[in-house]
Amino acid sequence: MIGMDFTGQCVWVTGAAQGIGREVAHRFVEAGARVVALDLQFAQPAAHCGVMRELPLDIRDADAVAALCRRLAEEDALPDVLVNAAGVLRLGAFDSLSVDDWQQCLAVNVSGPFYLLRALMPHFKARRAGAIVNVASNAAHVPRIDMAAYGASKAAMASLSHNAALELAPYGVRCNVVSPGSTDTPMLRGMWQDERGAARTIAGKPEAFRLGIPLGKLATPADVAGAVLYLASDLAGHVTMQDIVVDGGATLAA
Repeated sequence: MIGMDFTGQCVWVTGAAQGIGREVAHRFVEAGARVVALDLQFAQPAAHCGVMRELPLDIRDADAVAALCRRLAEEDALPDVLVNAAGVLRLGAFDSLSVDDWQQCLAVNVSGPFYLLRALMPHFKARRAGAIVNVASNAAHVPRIDMAAYGASKAAMASLSHNAALELAPYGVRCNVVSPGSTDTPMLRGMWQDERGAARTIAGKPEAFRLGIPLGKLATPADVAGAVLYLASDLAGHVTMQDIVVDGGATLAA
């Protein structure tokens, strides 16, 4: 039956320790999948039991990514679905942004997904099936003050996804992007200076060219996870190379 049933499938989710990644991982478990949850915050591998397996991974490390893929290949635990949800946010104007902040945005938001895609391409091609969903940002669609590094890294991730989709299409493998806007996660809350942060985010900040949210509310991780599961599911069986923006209309269709 076509739908959101992932019974019997193995799903990898990066950035699964918190925020959107955590919600995505749990939603896949609820949909019947065996989930390999990957995050640098998982200091030690969890016991291999049940349907959620937590493994530490620094996706900035190409050798570590390759080693993990080899190890899980030996365990017959390579993915039917891959979700790249790991991300970091570093704010700063061009003339004050540190080189380290720039490099961290690129390392986590672009290079990490590239390392995983490169390592898993032969697997997906051999399967001649599967789905990849990369979580970018609406900051990839519109420029914002102090978000040069983050926006550039997420735009690069979206372009990387489209190129992967093009190469994988002849093998029946789909690759899509979900671009959240302001979502109630620890990353967003870290940008707020006080308890009025949510209200200011919803209202917008014109001086920083950040539009408000027409729907009048923040996204929840569940809102974003729903789009991810849809793109990974049979319901989106003829959808590839697309970018779904989940931001309550904040980009005004830009």
